[in-house]
Amino acid sequence: MIIRENKVNVEEYSDEFMIKPQDREYNPEDLIFFDLEHYVYKKPKCIGVFGACEFDKRNSKILVTQYMIEDRDEAIDILYLARNYFIKMKKKGKKAIVTFSGNNDFTVINYLFNENKIYYNFDEEFDSIDIQKEYEKDKSSSIGLKNLEKIFDIIREGEVISGSNLAKTFHKVMKDKNYFKRMPEEKIEKILLYNEQDVVNLYYIYINWKKYIFEEIIEDESIDDLIDFNNNDESESMFDDNLKIGN
Repeated sequence: MIIRENKVNVEEYSDEFMIKPQDREYNPEDLIFFDLEHYVYKKPKCIGVFGACEFDKRNSKILVTQYMIEDRDEAIDILYLARNYFIKMKKKGKKAIVTFSGNNDFTVINYLFNENKIYYNFDEEFDSIDIQKEYEKDKSSSIGLKNLEKIFDIIREGEVISGSNLAKTFHKVMKDKNYFKRMPEEKIEKILLYNEQDVVNLYYIYINWKKYIFEEIIEDESIDDLIDFNNNDESESMFDDNLKIGN
């Protein structure tokens, strides 16, 4: 098992620009930013990489935690590490988990927890914020994470890896006990960096939402705000014209 913890310097946030879904207000230090790389064939087979991070307000750093399996025997071990991570974060006072299209990740991890008789109820422990769903609410259209990153002027380090290629990699890890040992170190680093970018970029999107995503708010204005009522013919004429235009 590869266990990696990394610290990433990030910009401080402003309350003015943060996302506030359904009037819920969480500061970044209240949150876990979460993403999985997994292998699914007809049903979930394994988590290949568990990635999550938290914001350290005192030092303006993101603390990234990653677990990556090296063979099929570790497919259960990573589940216990994942559960322990969330238990630890709960004790630290985290209140919600931020994901992008998180339903996929939660479906996989919940299925594997149940299959291996590992009890954990995310709904009881944490609120959930799905960035993709928030975009759909504001824009009435769907978008992928990489395209959303472009809107936010986020430049990724390393190359983008497709989900299908990651699934193929972890299929080989599960099938061939020695496959991981033959993997080039560069490939392993690319996968870990890709996952790290996924979770760190969720932080940037979360704190900068209102800089790039504008929700049009139509406020009803009363006629009193539009028309200065005076007892003269000119104001009555304006009122009549407004009524005609409205019709």
